Amino acid sequence: MSFADRAALFSTLDVVAVAAHFACWLVLIVLVEHSPAWRPSVSRVMADYRREWMRVFVTRDPRIFDSQIVGNLRQSTAFFASASMIAIGGGFALIGNAESLSGVVSDFTAEDAPTAVWEIKLVVMLIFGVNAFLKFVWSHRLFGYCSVLMAAVPNDPSDPAAYPRARQAAEINVTAARAYNRGLRSVYFGIAASAWLLGAVPLLVATAMTVAVILRREFASASRAVLLQAPPPPDTQR
Repeated sequence: MSFADRAALFSTLDVVAVAAHFACWLVLIVLVEHSPAWRPSVSRVMADYRREWMRVFVTRDPRIFDSQIVGNLRQSTAFFASASMIAIGGGFALIGNAESLSGVVSDFTAEDAPTAVWEIKLVVMLIFGVNAFLKFVWSHRLFGYCSVLMAAVPNDPSDPAAYPRARQAAEINVTAARAYNRGLRSVYFGIAASAWLLGAVPLLVATAMTVAVILRREFASASRAVLLQAPPPPDTQR
């Protein structure tokens, strides 16, 4: 079956739904990571906290607390990378047994499509799974780089290399977090892509819900409000 034959199996609404799904995914990357200064996203606010963390890290003694935090961050990325790999393996297994999948989906929808249709829909899900895996692996590695740079920060805060090294560690930390967040968004959109198995309209609905959830968490969540609170004056902290 040629590419044209496979494309003919999908309606115009299917093409629009898939295009909108990928477009929303890409637009959210730009919107979240390059949010305006007057309405910063949670990711952008946390990037500032990460830089502040590395600045305070220079004068903290001992520094075991900071190393434990980085270790916990690496564990999180390793967990999601492993989960993504399992999901990828499951996706390939489903592609090899797409006929049984069509029988399951037929219980929820009246659509009776060729096996190639289900295989292509699974491939779309796999694209997000593979991207998530790559982002989590890269994030895990960058947090490792960050820990090495933190170890290279001199113990003496007055050392000329102390704060420059800390700034380097902060930027690597921010980059690692950016890759981690991109991986999470790929997971969100990969899960939403599974709605395409039920049809184009469910995919559009799932895409809209995913976008709404991400926008709320990044721009209108209670945690964001807490992060933006200014610290109280020193005399009121007692």
